[in-house]
This record gives sequence, C-alpha cells and structure tokens, in this order.
Amino acid sequence: MVSTAEKATRLQELHAAPELLLVVNVWDAITAKVVAETPGTQALATPSHGIAASRGYPDGEKIPRDEMIAEVALIVRTAGDLPVTADLEAGYGDPGGTVARAIEVGAVGCNLEDQMKPLAESVKAVEAAVAAAQSAGVDFVVNARTDAFLKGGDPEEALAEAITRGRAYLDAGASNFFAPGKLDERQVGRLVEALGERKVNLIGIPGSIPLATAQELGVSRVSYGPWSQNVALTALAKLAEDVYAGGGLPADTRKLN
Repeated sequence: MVSTAEKATRLQELHAAPELLLVVNVWDAITAKVVAETPGTQALATPSHGIAASRGYPDGEKIPRDEMIAEVALIVRTAGDLPVTADLEAGYGDPGGTVARAIEVGAVGCNLEDQMKPLAESVKAVEAAVAAAQSAGVDFVVNARTDAFLKGGDPEEALAEAITRGRAYLDAGASNFFAPGKLDERQVGRLVEALGERKVNLIGIPGSIPLATAQELGVSRVSYGPWSQNVALTALAKLAEDVYAGGGLPADTRKLN
C-alpha cells in the first residue's frame, strides 16, 4: 500500500513533469472507481461544486466541511494507490485546519481559492495551508486559485491581477497556481512567462485552448471541475428524453458498476 507521503511526492512529480497532467474530476465513490480504472489515469481530483451538488447543496461553501471531507475520504479509499487532490474552496474559514483534515483522510493536494479577497488575506490563507502540510510531514500540493478571470471586467486588468496574485501565492509556498476561466493562448502564455513553466494550472471548459497548445505553452495541469459531472448529467438527461420519446439505452452503453 502506497503511503500518503509517497502519494504526495508522486503528485508533486506529476505537476513538475514535462508532460501535461490531465485530471478528470470525480465527485463520489463510483465516479472515482470508473476514472481510476480508466487507462491513462495518473491522479484524481474532486470538484467542490460537484460534491456539493451531489449532496443537494449549492456551490460556495454551503456544504458543511465535515460532509465535504467525508466524501473526499470515500474517494481516496476508492482511488487506491492513486494520489487525490481535493477542492477545498476557500478553506471554510479555516484553511490550515481544513488542509489538516484533508491530509488525515489521505488527500495529498488541494485547490484553495481566493474569492478575490484582499491579497494579504489570501496570502495568509495559502501560508496557513502550507504550514498545515509541513506540520503533517507531507509534500502536499497547494494549488492556489484566483478568481480574477471569473469576476468579469477588463481582460488586461484581470491578467495583471492574476499575475500579481500568482506571484504572491507561489512566494507564500503554493506549489502551483490555478486560474480558471476561458483563457486564450496569449493569456496563458503570459501567465506561464510570468510565473514559470509547470506552475500554471487551467480548467478545461467548452472553448478552452487545445490540450496540445497547453502542453506547448508549459502548463502544468488541466482539470475539469464540475464539467465532468455536467457531461455525466447530460448523458442522463438525454437518456430520460430518449426513453420518454419511446427509445431506450444507447447501443454503446458500457456496464461500469
């Protein structure tokens, strides 16, 4: 059995490797099983939005921390020897304590979002997360996220803000910097140039730059947040529509559970 410390080291290695790390997000035990058993999977990630939705909560730290951590624990158990990184939102008002809880259940990385709070406050949250990981003796991947591109407004201002925050979070000990949004090739290139190769992580959404381009630009990782759940729910909705129209199961349906 691979230890938590060994999984953490492996996850760090995957982020630093020249090959783009692709992570399909999972939100419960069965989705973790399906993705973990799919050839090519090297790590799993949880989406806070997806887990909250599966338990009947809206996104935005509305789900109790205990419920979020409990689901992460099930996913870690299902993932076996694969490293798991958990979306911990902004840390539920206690980023250090939340990271410590995640490590206790076997997670070896996290997303920690800034929600565009004042920079000094966001830096302290990253520092608390890093300190908790160091205290646990785990080379935990802190993926510090900015919402700069999600708030709207002038794209150039968003890019400048993201670079400022990215530098501050990396200086505070974050392993990587996550900038979700529909970024174009120029924006991604500027981020990588400013923050370093294999330091910038992106989200895959409709209209994202191609994976090959992200690889060429020096991006570290692409994950899919709630979009993997949306793909599954779209398939479910289409099944219901087809059944109600007199159809049935798609011919290419696979039995995966």
